[in-house]
Amino acid sequence: MNYDPAKYPKCTVPQAEVTRLKGLGFLRDKTTADCFNVRVITANGKITSEEMNAISEAAQKFGDGEIAMTVRLTCEIQRVPYANAEALIAFLKERGHETGGTGAKVRPVVSCKGTTCQYGLIDTFALSKKLHTLFYEGYRSVALPHKFKIAVGGCPNNCVKPDLNDIGIVGQRMPVPMPELCRGCNACVKECPIHSASLTDKKFVRDDKTCNNCGRCVKVCPFHAIDCVDGYKIYIGGRWGKRVAQGKSLSVLLHSEEEVVKTVEKAILFFKAYGNKGERFADVIARVGFEKTERMLLSDELLAKKEEILAL
Repeated sequence: MNYDPAKYPKCTVPQAEVTRLKGLGFLRDKTTADCFNVRVITANGKITSEEMNAISEAAQKFGDGEIAMTVRLTCEIQRVPYANAEALIAFLKERGHETGGTGAKVRPVVSCKGTTCQYGLIDTFALSKKLHTLFYEGYRSVALPHKFKIAVGGCPNNCVKPDLNDIGIVGQRMPVPMPELCRGCNACVKECPIHSASLTDKKFVRDDKTCNNCGRCVKVCPFHAIDCVDGYKIYIGGRWGKRVAQGKSLSVLLHSEEEVVKTVEKAILFFKAYGNKGERFADVIARVGFEKTERMLLSDELLAKKEEILAL
């Protein structure tokens, strides 16, 4: 196919309709005159075979029979003619699906498969679904300065790129040495993937500056000489795209899912309260200052003003 922009067919759909449908997850296919690629939302990047069958049937009935996977873990039904738009929405809704995932709002949550992965330290699927329900669905009517992306990663392998999202969550297992039980077998040192574990006087030592809390040393110790503290690392202010910004982690680990959920909500409220139209979360943090942002995310002052902020 020739991708010379000058040779693309002219769009025959009224611009007002193109704009309206984009808000419903219909992205115009530039290679056609009147077709859209339609985003079908997943709560956490996981769907059942029955749900996939419904999406496949919709692609056959209303599109060209093809489905594309997006980098944000949604499915895109390809080349749906404008005339089929409303019928597709109704068909999917009857089968428990919705289209969307665009606009200056909370975007669909991205999750790695930490729930089932050998390295996963948290139930990523369950947490992502909870965040999807509370903030993608619950905050769907809340206009923000720009898009707001959430990623949930099960471990420090960072497959889901949590530090390149507006807020990223990473499962943690911080090793706590118990030298009285250590026999100096060296199993922890051999297992450590980033060489943060060592033996001093034949006792396990963790390098606090380089250890990423993957918890592998805890798992392999045959003498149970390494205790652990489970938690969540939170990155804020990441951004991938035309201008890249690497998120910075909060200075403390969170130790409960409830704390994580509150922190995500506070970040969204902070963004709405302090962001200017068209400004990404990374830019707001840079302007306001990381220290002030962190202080507000670790306190409850934003939640106390929730109704006032949402009314802005």
